[in-house]
Amino acid sequence: MAIFARRDACPIIKNVLLLDSEGRRVAVKYYTDEWETNSEKLAFERSIFSKTQKTNARTEPAEILMFENNVVVYKFIQDLQFFVTGGDDENELALATVLQGFSEAVILLLRGNIDQREAFENLDMMFLCLDEIVDGGMILETDGNTIARKVVTNIMDDETPLSEQLFSYLGHILYTFP
Repeated sequence: MAIFARRDACPIIKNVLLLDSEGRRVAVKYYTDEWETNSEKLAFERSIFSKTQKTNARTEPAEILMFENNVVVYKFIQDLQFFVTGGDDENELALATVLQGFSEAVILLLRGNIDQREAFENLDMMFLCLDEIVDGGMILETDGNTIARKVVTNIMDDETPLSEQLFSYLGHILYTFP
């Protein structure tokens, strides 16, 4: 009985995708074996990209799409496209919360410069974000500020005292995004 209640209480994320404005990978993580080969993953990414191009995901907080027996929640910010995929029985609000946390953390970590070049230059932070949000398909954290804080502490310079680095970086984040 407890096993069934736990599964119902914990949404499973199948993948989190960050694509550029042409549908190419920036940072992606798959948490299930539904797409076994890299070519299957790329085909899914191309399909989802082409299916979502003519939507208002730039003006809405998030869009929801049923696609190939999956729920896909997505949003576009400048030239980056964020996608979170779950099974067709997953709660859209839980998926949207993951999407919101990921996009907020990326905005904070890139200091508002949300574009493909910045994302590639900070690719380590993009993958650390994904690691802080989801582990093995289980949602760990959804608050963008907390995710960004955890990522920052993982990439700190060893020569400068941690308190100075963290204060400097978080001070910039708080000043830029109240």
